Amino acid sequence: MKKFTSAALCLALAGPALAQAPAKPAAAKAAPVRPASKPAPKPAAPGLPPAGSEQIATAELAHFGEYQCEFGEVVTVEKTPKNEGYIDVHHKKTVTTMKPVLSSTGAVRLEDVKGRLLMLQIANKSMLMDTKIGQRLVDGCVHEKQREAASRPPSQSLGIEPKKD
Repeated sequence: MKKFTSAALCLALAGPALAQAPAKPAAAKAAPVRPASKPAPKPAAPGLPPAGSEQIATAELAHFGEYQCEFGEVVTVEKTPKNEGYIDVHHKKTVTTMKPVLSSTGAVRLEDVKGRLLMLQIANKSMLMDTKIGQRLVDGCVHEKQREAASRPPSQSLGIEPKKD
């Protein structure tokens, strides 16, 4: 009899946990459906520190315009309208404000002011990386100036010059 009582007690205690939650009532009125429209891109990050002369000079080295990337993806790079020395990178539906930094090899690094993305521009291609997950978002991005540099004969420089102190 004890075994039967314990089993009954377990079922009695588990019963409420096994019961389904009551269904939520349907909304009285559905919200009107609006036609889909493209959201306006977010403005540049507010409160950016003023760019120094080195940052402004590095921003001028970046290739502005459209980049054709692997798998038919497109990245667009343009100057940030209200913040001299900063650059906006458009990829898919996101616009990221970046700070240009010149590396010791001559490559231009565009570093996300929020610390998430990095665009690396070398002489013949560029790539966009997500530094938080450590992966490339898009690779093989080529701007028309990079295409020209890659088509030069091997005897000519690719345009990468080390930083001179």
